[in-house]
Amino acid sequence: MNYELIAFALFAFVTLSSAVGVVLVQDPWHSALLLGVALLSVAAHYVMLAAEFVAMMQVLVYVGGVLVLITFAVMLTQRDESDADADEVVQA
Repeated sequence: MNYELIAFALFAFVTLSSAVGVVLVQDPWHSALLLGVALLSVAAHYVMLAAEFVAMMQVLVYVGGVLVLITFAVMLTQRDESDADADEVVQA
């Protein structure tokens, strides 16, 4: 068994498990981090296929751009639970 096959199997497992984690994890922050892992492992597949330019664009555009936008969206839309409880106490 050669090392390329082992590396392919390892990155395939990481890609699939993190993609399943994106769907199953309920915390949006952890889901965004798992999406980053999935996108980086896809970039590793591109490197193994000798497509370095596509791998670099994958990292720059998707991991650098889209994932940062998702992170900002999660940070700006999360509601603080302690404030919600305080509002309910004041209204009661």
